[in-house]
Amino acid sequence: QVQLVESGGGLVQAGGSLRLSCAASGGIFSSNTMAWFRQAPEKEQELVAAISGSGDSTSYADSVKGRFTISRDNAKNTVYLQMNSLNYEDTAVYYCATRAGWDSARIYGGTWTAAYWGKGTRVTVSS
Repeated sequence: QVQLVESGGGLVQAGGSLRLSCAASGGIFSSNTMAWFRQAPEKEQELVAAISGSGDSTSYADSVKGRFTISRDNAKNTVYLQMNSLNYEDTAVYYCATRAGWDSARIYGGTWTAAYWGKGTRVTVSS
C-alpha cells in the first residue's frame, strides 16, 4: 500500500518561502510521477507541479511558474516543493500525489489524476 506523508506547511508572511516535503513508502517510487496539488477554500483543486520518475521532466501551473520548484530524491523516496515569493493566493492545503508512469499529455494539459494521495499540509500566507 502506497503511503504519502507531507510536511513543511505552516504560516508565512507574503514574500516568504517554504519547502514542502513528501515521504513515500510502499511502492516503486523511482518509476512514479510525483505531484503536488493544492485546494484553497471555494476554489477548484489545482495541479501545482509534477515531476517524472527520473526527475528529467517537470510541469508547473502558470500561477506558480518562476516561484515554485519541484524536485525529488529517489534515494530518500522523497519529493519536495520549494515555494518562493509566496502570496496570499498561495494559501491552501497542499497534497502530495502519485501515479505510475509519466502521462505528458494529461500532465501538461492539467487533467492528470493521481492514484494515491497524502493527507495534506496547510500553507497559510499572511498579507
